[in-house]
Formats: sequence, C-alpha cells, structure tokens
Amino acid sequence: MARNEERRRMLADAGLAVLARDGARGLTHRAVDREAGVPLGTASNYFRSRDALIAGLVERIGRRLAPSEEFLREREGRTPSRALFTEYLQNIAHRLLGDREVAVALFELRLESIRRPEVAALFGQWRREGFAADVAFNARAGLPGGEREIALFHYAMDGLLWDRLAGPLMPQVGTEEIVEALVDGLLPDS
Repeated sequence: MARNEERRRMLADAGLAVLARDGARGLTHRAVDREAGVPLGTASNYFRSRDALIAGLVERIGRRLAPSEEFLREREGRTPSRALFTEYLQNIAHRLLGDREVAVALFELRLESIRRPEVAALFGQWRREGFAADVAFNARAGLPGGEREIALFHYAMDGLLWDRLAGPLMPQVGTEEIVEALVDGLLPDS
C-alpha cells in the first residue's frame, strides 16, 4: 500500500489530468478517483472538499513546475547578466510547455478563478506569493530587472504560453528565440 503522501501526490496528479482534459466543471472527487484507478471515495478522504482538492492541485502544480536542483546548481555563482536572466525565462517556458497537462490545468484554474471567488482567493494568493518569490530571487541573484520588469515578464510569458498551447501565431519561430526577444524588449539596458 502506498504511503499517504505518495497517494496524495498520485491523486493530485490525477486531479491535474482531469482538470486539463475536462476543465474545472469536470473536476470532481469521483472523476479523480476514476482517473487514479482507486476506489470511489478515496480522493474525498485526502481532499475533504472541492476547495481542498483545488488547494491540493495548486500545491502540486508548484511542485511539478519548480526548477530542478541541477538547473539551479549549474547556474549558481555565475555572474548576473541578461543572458543568465534569459536562461531562467527559457527554463520556465520549457518547464511549462514540457508538462502540457500542468500548463493547461494552470490556465483552467485561472479561468475558474474568474467564476468562483474562493478559487480566486486561493489562486491569487499563490500567484502573488510566486511573484514575490520571483522578485526576491531576481534581487538576490543580482539579475537585471525589478518588480515592474518581473510583472511585465509574467504578462509576456502568459501570452507566450497561451500562444504555444493553443496554436502558435508563428510556428516557425522557436520559443527560445521569442524569450530572447522579450528580454531584449522588456529589460532596460542599464
């Protein structure tokens, strides 16, 4: 039998699959149970309410999208530069586009937050904490750009991800090239 934390992760991953495939309306405890191949009622034992299930999915998205320790270690101690900042952004795009299910689930939660204030509160808090962490990381690492630039990159990356997931305007142009252009266009020269 799987340990509780392993089962919780497995159920959250099943929930993300359901959310990405069926949207927020299809996200039910029963749907998660079926997706995970566990007895009905299992998901509700781990996530007592729909809000608890959504909170578990938000937490799991954060873990699945976190940069690898290897990626961070390889860049540790490097001189801060636009090129290093570009690498970080390209890695973010790579992680999101490399885990399409999580990227789609993330956008589904954003859409659901428009419709349901309780999801907006939970998801908004998660986004604000992530944004604050990005700003702090950038400052600690000595990377160019402050809060305004990081916000602009969030806006730009959201648009880029929508584009790549839903059918690119310019399929002949690679994501890395677009990220480079975003950095050139949004970061001050100083």
